[in-house]
Amino acid sequence: MFRNAARLSQRATRSTPVRQTAQRRFNSSEAKPEWVVDNEFNRERAAVKHHAASTSDLWRKLSIFAVIPCLIGGGLNAYNLWNEHWEHWDHMAPLEERTEYPYQNIRSKNFPWGDGDKSKNYVLCLYPSI
Repeated sequence: MFRNAARLSQRATRSTPVRQTAQRRFNSSEAKPEWVVDNEFNRERAAVKHHAASTSDLWRKLSIFAVIPCLIGGGLNAYNLWNEHWEHWDHMAPLEERTEYPYQNIRSKNFPWGDGDKSKNYVLCLYPSI
């Protein structure tokens, strides 16, 4: 009980919020505190902070105004190429009806499993009597 009474009396003697606001109004935010020393280290640190702020602003602007439009343009280009590819395949003859030329199946090196015809060797492995 005594603690509560002491706390209430301390609250009553404290400055009111209006007085705190008035005191804050007269304080200048531009003035440096007295503990800030103007030396080479602090000047260099301020320059680094300024450079970092301007650099991050540059990258933010590049991301918004350069990267996003490039991604949209690249996506549209890929979509158009995809559609052109399948339109081209629609008017071509089926694979079974196309002419196979000898230069389309040039093998300069034998495959480890034989002549390179996987399906024939696979069938021979499954059905050795053939």
